[in-house]
Amino acid sequence: RGAARAARLASTTVVEGAEGTESYRQFFEEGGKRISPWHDIPLEAGGGAYNMVTEIPKYGLAKMEVDTKGESNPIMQDTKKGKLRFYHGPIFWNYGCLPQTWENPNEKHPELGCFGDDDPIDVVEIGSSALEAGSVTPVKPLGVLAMIDDGELDWKVIAVATSDPLASKLNDIDDVEKECPGYVSGIREWFRWYKTPDDKPLNAFGFDEAALPKAKTVEVIAETHAAWKGLRDGSIDAGKLWTGK
Repeated sequence: RGAARAARLASTTVVEGAEGTESYRQFFEEGGKRISPWHDIPLEAGGGAYNMVTEIPKYGLAKMEVDTKGESNPIMQDTKKGKLRFYHGPIFWNYGCLPQTWENPNEKHPELGCFGDDDPIDVVEIGSSALEAGSVTPVKPLGVLAMIDDGELDWKVIAVATSDPLASKLNDIDDVEKECPGYVSGIREWFRWYKTPDDKPLNAFGFDEAALPKAKTVEVIAETHAAWKGLRDGSIDAGKLWTGK
């Protein structure tokens, strides 16, 4: 646990390229050496919390993400058909991913019948502060939505930073409904509709659209962590992904 905390606190970021261009990259470093935010930052932060790598701060418009195929996995702005991607309206929460997780595109979910989206698991952090892009923040998992995007399973973990004033009141998804009414439905509807201005269909959600409780969330995170381990040890084909191996 101590090593996980030390690794989290020691990482810094270095930017190459101009913001708002295809060349922009935010690299992570530790002890003067380049590291991968996906593979080298530990998943667990201790005390049941997980480390979240923030890709898009609250109210952000630019679709920033960890580059899973690029060397050292820097944060970059996603592109579509040669153009930089932006949301059509701001995202109202901090958005990022959990390191050392992977949604396996080769594995069919036994209940939902769809395959993983080939990315680290996503996190929607609902705290009051905007988290800086590239920051690594311990978060408390509260629930998870099983979003289905173009036939792929794309879990959305709902979490709160352990340092947030709300954290002491939020321990499970029911607490979110009680303390932050409308948040869960707001997250679900934002992700349901956000691609429609690009003439994409509405996204769907499994499990009757419910946000599953914390216990199930921890199970899902553990499953994606196990898949990541397979990716790293070579027992699962990495394809074009950069694994540092």
